[in-house]
Amino acid sequence: MYLDDLWHEVKSMIKKSEYFDDTIYETYFDNSQLTNLNNNKAVIAVDSYFQQLILSNEISVISSSLSRILNIDDIECEIVIKNEGTNTPIAQFSKPVEKVIQEDGVSPNHTFENFVVGSSNKESHSAALGCAYRPGQFFTPLFIYGNSGLGKTHLLHAIGNYVKNHNPDSSVLYISSSDFVRHVANSISNGTIEDFKDQMNNLDVLLIDDIQFIAGKEKSHEIFFHIFNELVNNRKQIVITSDRLPTDIKGLEDRLISRFSSGLSVGVDSPEFETAMAILYMKIRNQSLDENLFHEDALAYIATNFSDDIRQLEGALNRLLFFSIEFSENGQITLDTALSAFRGDFTPPKELDPKTIKRIVADYYGLTITQLVGKSRTKAISNARHIAIYLIRKHLDLAYNKIGEEFGKRDHSTIISACDKIEKGITKDPILASAIIELEKKLL
Repeated sequence: MYLDDLWHEVKSMIKKSEYFDDTIYETYFDNSQLTNLNNNKAVIAVDSYFQQLILSNEISVISSSLSRILNIDDIECEIVIKNEGTNTPIAQFSKPVEKVIQEDGVSPNHTFENFVVGSSNKESHSAALGCAYRPGQFFTPLFIYGNSGLGKTHLLHAIGNYVKNHNPDSSVLYISSSDFVRHVANSISNGTIEDFKDQMNNLDVLLIDDIQFIAGKEKSHEIFFHIFNELVNNRKQIVITSDRLPTDIKGLEDRLISRFSSGLSVGVDSPEFETAMAILYMKIRNQSLDENLFHEDALAYIATNFSDDIRQLEGALNRLLFFSIEFSENGQITLDTALSAFRGDFTPPKELDPKTIKRIVADYYGLTITQLVGKSRTKAISNARHIAIYLIRKHLDLAYNKIGEEFGKRDHSTIISACDKIEKGITKDPILASAIIELEKKLL
């Protein structure tokens, strides 16, 4: 095939693809020429430096079209100015970034549509959706913290899927901090660390999971620090998850703590009863099971006793399903089925602890545990916090400093003051006294 005929086919393919509008195609592509093709390298000649600049930036489209027509992989293309030979300097961005990480890591199964929203995660869901809707415009970094199994990873993938669906040209990467450390180590050892940094710096959205595992890794700290600054300076979106706030991650450099704290930090808590029930029903639907087989009190038993995190909920539901298949005679999953399924090793703990008291108080006042133990001094939140402190002291007889640790490391004098305030308030405020009685009924 003559070069002119081959190039005509390439240009026809590019034009039919509608990758470029007619004006761009006619201005920059139409009068280009394929002048050489040898050893899987093609040389394309153009009239001007600016034309060279534009086509060099679209080198991947040209190479892909040539490869398809010739059925040859990895054709290298060079754009030169006519009569100036192949040594003409090419624009600095014509060299494609070498991909050290080949996949974007985003799971298609985790979206905003199948994320169950409740008071325990409403704030984090709203912030994550805002980042996905306008990456880099509202708050970057977004730092989502909370215990394992509460949906932080789901939110990262949901952001990735939303951006990919609504902005297909955006470069998105989901990566765990453990994988980040591994890629840094491998890239240093095989001499591709600059390619790795270039790939990261060219991202539009970086989603990094469990950042606490980067703690103590000095070289990874250094690499991530520079990547972080590059992306933020270019108004790109960074979303980070951790099991704790940046200031509580031991072994993390101060400069990283400062950067992580510069955006928006939002917490996720254990799902309250209503959210736990909604999650269970969604899990049932996702498995194409008949909801009518499940008596509500059986699911309520799971939601009440196994809602520390979503993984625990899912495990309990799977246990119930297995038991019902093996031992249920009529196919109906009742409360008795649930009680039998979780007898023995599967019996949830009954002992009262600070976490249970905090959750009951938070649910009673429509708060999240993060709000309850946080720094807010709003009257409603502060009052609920004092009640929780009082109940923990009364029913568990914990030392004041231990209770302080349960509420954001408050000092013992603050805890004593909270207990005294509630004790005095009960004698004067019948509404407060009634609330204490109702809460104590829930504890027992």
